[in-house]
Amino acid sequence: MSTDISYTPEEVAKILKISKFTVYELIKRGELAAYHIGRKVRVEGADIESYKQKSKGMSSLPSLLDPPALSERLNNSISRDENLVICGQDIVLDILTRYLEKQFPQVHFLRRYIGSIDGLMALYRGLANVVTAHLWDSDTDEYNTPYVRRLMPGHQTCVINLVYRIEGFYVAKGNPKGIITWGDLTKPEVRFVNRERGSGARVLLDEQLRLSGINRNDILGYGDEEMTHLAIASKVARGEADVGLGIEKVAMQFINLDFIPLHKERYDLVIRLEDLERPHFQALISILKSPSFRNEVMGIGGYDISRMGEIIAKT
Repeated sequence: MSTDISYTPEEVAKILKISKFTVYELIKRGELAAYHIGRKVRVEGADIESYKQKSKGMSSLPSLLDPPALSERLNNSISRDENLVICGQDIVLDILTRYLEKQFPQVHFLRRYIGSIDGLMALYRGLANVVTAHLWDSDTDEYNTPYVRRLMPGHQTCVINLVYRIEGFYVAKGNPKGIITWGDLTKPEVRFVNRERGSGARVLLDEQLRLSGINRNDILGYGDEEMTHLAIASKVARGEADVGLGIEKVAMQFINLDFIPLHKERYDLVIRLEDLERPHFQALISILKSPSFRNEVMGIGGYDISRMGEIIAKT
């Protein structure tokens, strides 16, 4: 690939071995630089190389605001209705935010792309209004509620289902290393890429290793961390790792990956119970139950919406 010429999104998709949809998502989020010639989009070869280098050590879905800028805005206005912070990394949250923006154009809906435990801690500290969680508790075989109770002491919350997703292994096409079970991660020739501490995928992995009696030190690459499912899948697709853990939906965006399903997870929204009756949060629940939103999520594929908008628990 030459760094001196420009490429179409279709050509970029072939170079990076991802779907054209993912290329447009990266451009929209500012992760991949691009420019327009009329209605055509072009990406410089140098910018593709820059993205590849950054993706090796950075999240592929960065926060729209860096932490210092976000903290400054929140300190000034978190208690006012014109700013609401939504934490989580799934694309369904971006769609939900768009629906909320249409109903409340005067409100600033700020997105933070952080993991489950960091999101719950932000909610506890008053730095977020809506957070997501997919944290499996092996003692109860329950998602999220045990963690919410432990991480939100003294605070009443409401847990609302967003979707169900399938977690599994990303492997190269044809699964040449024969990776099927958690124990296969300890094969000496298998290179693993992990999620960061506090993410739902990392919690699932660590719980399964504990239950299976697997020593994490026996996994080559256990300490090699990425910040998103997309970054994990990209690393496996590029051949820099043999296996990573993530959701099925992301695997569908890569043409040279196979997905090994392992676990059905419940992906929930968590809010403060005192906020439940406020107009913005009632609107949020109404959106989740609306045919238009549900149909849009169904059209993406890879999600179970059977309990979307249902209140799972009040703690």
